Order: sequence, then structure tokens, then C-alpha cells
Amino acid sequence: MAFTSIVLPQDYGYVLLAATSTYFVNFYHIVLTSSARKASGITYPAAYASNEQAEKDPKAYAFNCAQRAHANFSENVTPFLATLLVAGLRYPVVAGGMGIAWCVSRAVYAAGYTSKAGPKGRSVGAISSRLLDLGLAGMAIFTSYKLITA
Repeated sequence: MAFTSIVLPQDYGYVLLAATSTYFVNFYHIVLTSSARKASGITYPAAYASNEQAEKDPKAYAFNCAQRAHANFSENVTPFLATLLVAGLRYPVVAGGMGIAWCVSRAVYAAGYTSKAGPKGRSVGAISSRLLDLGLAGMAIFTSYKLITA
């Protein structure tokens, strides 16, 4: 069995910084969700307030918004990390910058979703993170192609 070595670009630290930043975005989500859970009185193990609770109690509705924003982050962080780490092999500075921008957009998404605007408040963060996702995916596909054809 033959092994191939991968030499990381000198600037790959930017990519790792962006990847590590997701920890802090996740922590921000935890704070938002925990605070909303406490304020709403929704106890564990309930993942969400029921529709009836959310319709009657604005705090229960706010908890559902915080919980959904966190769930959406959890659903998106794995594909983001995969494309970031691959794209960064060829474009470490650009990928790192896009990765930090993605983390900021996800924090904006969470802040908007948990604001008085509720789900409508997530738009700016959602649009920007989707555009960054597409850019990173494109760079990751091109990087993969170049590794295959090298």
C-alpha cells in the first residue's frame, strides 16, 4: 500500500483559525438557547416548546427560535468544515477569510433569528452564509479535481 503525503500550504493556519472559530459560534448559540430555555421555563428533555405553548407564550416562541437557529448551525457546520479544509489546501488565505466571514454570518443569523423579528430576522445571515458555502464548495471541488488530475 502506497501513501501520499500532503504538504499544507504555509498560510493554512488561516484555514485552521476559521475552523476553530466555529467553536465560538457554537458557544454563542448555546448561550442564546440556554438563556431562552431558562426564560421560557421549558425543561429538559423537551427539545422545543409545543406549538400550543409557543402560540400562547412569547418566551416559549423565542426559545423555539433560538433552538432552531442552533439546530440549523449544527446541520450546516459539518459540510462547511469539509469544504473549508479542502478549499484551503489550494486557496488558504481566501478560504480562511471566507471561513471567518461564514462564522460571522452564522452569528448574525443567530442574532437575527433570536431577535424580535424571529425567523424573518435570519435573512441577512442566511443569504451571506449560503453564498459563502457555494464559494467554498466551488473551490473545494476545483481543488479536488486538481489533486485527481495532478
